[in-house]
Amino acid sequence: MDLRCVIGIQSEVGGSMSFSGDVKDELVRLENDARHCQIAELAAVLVYAGTVKTDVLGVQCIELPSDSPLVVRRGHMLFDRLFGEQFFTEKHLIQDEICVRKVLQTIKYSSGELLVNPLLIKSFCCKRAFLRGTFLAVGSMSNPEKGYHLEYVCADAQQAAQIMDTLLAYGIRAKTVVRKKYQVVYIKESEEIVELLNVIGAHVSLMKLENLRIFKDMRNSINRKVNCETANISKTVHAATKQIADIQYIKEHYGFDNLKENLRQVAELRLEYPDAALKELGEYLSPPVGKSGVNHRLRKLSELAEKLRGD
Repeated sequence: MDLRCVIGIQSEVGGSMSFSGDVKDELVRLENDARHCQIAELAAVLVYAGTVKTDVLGVQCIELPSDSPLVVRRGHMLFDRLFGEQFFTEKHLIQDEICVRKVLQTIKYSSGELLVNPLLIKSFCCKRAFLRGTFLAVGSMSNPEKGYHLEYVCADAQQAAQIMDTLLAYGIRAKTVVRKKYQVVYIKESEEIVELLNVIGAHVSLMKLENLRIFKDMRNSINRKVNCETANISKTVHAATKQIADIQYIKEHYGFDNLKENLRQVAELRLEYPDAALKELGEYLSPPVGKSGVNHRLRKLSELAEKLRGD
């Protein structure tokens, strides 16, 4: 029976390997001395990405996916540590009947089973190994420069539920969606992706992601500040332009001599210093006037201009 799920690896901009590939490459290199954890991880790799075939005579063989070199590499490493020998042929097959039986008994595999035996993942350390193995087998992660998205692509709803339940043991809440014939378990919150990377032991990738998160947060903060300042400048320029237009209209249709002294001073200063801020204009007055006082006088001038236009 074919137990293989699909692995999606997205390309990383500007690099020979995707971020997902970097995470898996780091996981493949991890040392794991506890035998029970090695069994849990091997079970995850074989059940979620491997193939157990039975021929017409009832003879079984085990195959690792030849199109997933990192999965094959980790599988060979786990077999070597658990059994002290390599059972595979050059095509990543285990064909010897005794070896196949030994492996399937070790991972407590039942014929046709699509799930890792729950007895193998009762302890927290084995749950970590299981999540690591399933990520290697059916997991992927998008380039975090574009967005935060980590997923497991599973063969059916039972596999998806087993992964979600295991994630929940670490407080990681995932969601599911149906994509074609697959059940996809996905995480979009950056904090929970960071937590999962920590759980499965991808600490170098975790630090890269954290550094990128800090950089993105700083960049977004700077952009917001620049946008706010740009908006304020635009608002100030628009207000100053209108003030100058109103004062010019008053000068031509009413005359500064008819203005009160305090309004005439502000009108003349605004024409002389068109780019000056209100506070700066106030400092030029004698005696100096605060920002609110200057603004009040300019509003009076605008009201007068509107009245003159109406007449």
